[in-house]
Amino acid sequence: MPELPEVETTCRSISAWALGRQIDTVVCRRMHLRLPIPEDLDERLRHQSLLAVFRRAKYVLLKFDQDTLLIHLGMSGSLRRAEPHTPLKKHDHVDFIFDAGTVILRYHDPRRFGLIVWAGQDYQNHPLLAKLGIEPLHPGFTGKWLYQSTRNRETNIKLFLMDAHQLVGVGNIYASEALFRAGIHPITAAGKLSKTRCERLCLCVKETLEEALSSGGSTLRDYVDGTGNPGAFQLELKVYGRTDQPCLRCGTLIRQIKQGQRSTFYCPKCQR
Repeated sequence: MPELPEVETTCRSISAWALGRQIDTVVCRRMHLRLPIPEDLDERLRHQSLLAVFRRAKYVLLKFDQDTLLIHLGMSGSLRRAEPHTPLKKHDHVDFIFDAGTVILRYHDPRRFGLIVWAGQDYQNHPLLAKLGIEPLHPGFTGKWLYQSTRNRETNIKLFLMDAHQLVGVGNIYASEALFRAGIHPITAAGKLSKTRCERLCLCVKETLEEALSSGGSTLRDYVDGTGNPGAFQLELKVYGRTDQPCLRCGTLIRQIKQGQRSTFYCPKCQR
């Protein structure tokens, strides 16, 4: 599933070419994803200009003159630029056609687990966004916040990092990588981390996400950004997906365990 770096990269790449363009029409080839696509999507967006593209957690928000769309890319979806002559793929479900058909923003979703819904004027209070936690790249995410938020918490620190009610956008890849950088074992109880270790982990989460952003995210299978380019951070992964390969720091074989039905990768020597 696209995580924070992939969604943020998508927003930035769409912004680079689409801001200020006017919707000519919206073509929906499938009206039902995880939730039904609004039936009035074309009618309401026609002749509106795209004013902003931004992210909240793993959601993309497209702000137009009078409406805001909330989009989730699901497990393997993408939003990318397409030219009028670009051939359709099997799972190209929605086209946002700009400037009299000269350029297209195309929504692709093989598993149909994403969504496209109206966000409303007060998008922050939309039911999908209202109870989300803090953004990890926000100045408010600090070691002090992490320490205070984990007190008396018995859940392991890996699952805490992935709990969107606490901290948003840090999915499986980047939680594993940040914990390796911080030297913290993924099954450590969150409430047992010292202030010093919380400071270190906060810094490592930020560093990992910033470096992933600089590399355009991670493409392990399907992900491409808003111009169709894959990410490159997968080339920098230290533990994720490296089961039984030697740790790049100490040579110990990387291990894999299940946490919350997701695979976790770690070095048993470097992470305590």
